Amino acid sequence: MLMTPAWRHGAMTPWGGEKLSHLYNKKSPGPQAGECLELSAIPGHESRDEDGRTLTQLIEEHGSALLGRKIKEPFPLLLKLIDAKEQLSVQVHPDDDYAREHHSKLGKNEAWVILHAEPGAQLIIGLKDGVTEDDLRQAAKKGRAVEALMRKVSVQPGEVYYIPAGTVHAIGAGLVLYEIQQSSDVTYRLYDWGRVDKDGKGRELHLADSLNVVDLNSRPTPAEPGLVLSDERGRMERMLDTPYFQLDRLSDCKDLRIQSSPSNFSVITAFSPMWIAWEDGELKLQAGQTALLPADGYELSLTGDSALLASPHVLES
Repeated sequence: MLMTPAWRHGAMTPWGGEKLSHLYNKKSPGPQAGECLELSAIPGHESRDEDGRTLTQLIEEHGSALLGRKIKEPFPLLLKLIDAKEQLSVQVHPDDDYAREHHSKLGKNEAWVILHAEPGAQLIIGLKDGVTEDDLRQAAKKGRAVEALMRKVSVQPGEVYYIPAGTVHAIGAGLVLYEIQQSSDVTYRLYDWGRVDKDGKGRELHLADSLNVVDLNSRPTPAEPGLVLSDERGRMERMLDTPYFQLDRLSDCKDLRIQSSPSNFSVITAFSPMWIAWEDGELKLQAGQTALLPADGYELSLTGDSALLASPHVLES
């Protein structure tokens, strides 16, 4: 099921650029197109099928045949492509318990796959060793002083980072990412680089909530892939297996077979032309396109050079 993305752009993503259009022929709705929401059930920013039905409408229509028998509300995943022409704000996300108590929503554990990196591009992932909560509080009140406390990491295309809730983090300038996260729009902005709009107004900061949820010792490192299979039909690597989602990298696929699971749906995003064939049909994805693979589906044959396959984590009973 080919999905049509929603967008966050303009004033919502003042750091956004035009690389999603250049790299993946995305038709952005305007300038500063920072986020292309490939699979989203976020109200007001829902992805749709080719007939214009929102993801929520598709779930209402197909139920467990689409989602899987073990997937319950709320919808668990949000997938994006992100173009950071400028650096994003420094953020901290809550876990499920804090988000439910304060917002009646899911928390936000997420991960990034580096798709494109300009020379010298960096991520902020965690704080430097020895930073205390009081250090962070005092620096954040001063504004720019918080920059000296942040842990900056140079990155390369292909690297994958899991960002647990509580981690201080930011996407640096010159990066294009694939992001997988829990389906949540709860974000606590700790610092925004002194950025202001045309009226001289800065975006809201959330210092109290940030300090309530921060994990001072979270310093993620690149994920180590595990080989799932490699033969003449293609290669599958398990990039992440977290309590919230799994992520596999598919490469050199020549009739690579994957089987749907009655327990859960999956989502494939192509980064080269990718042909998906099944018993009585086929779908061609262009680079940058995403398809929702129903739980109640056929065995699929995949042919193409590069894709990511995501699924929600399911507890086996």
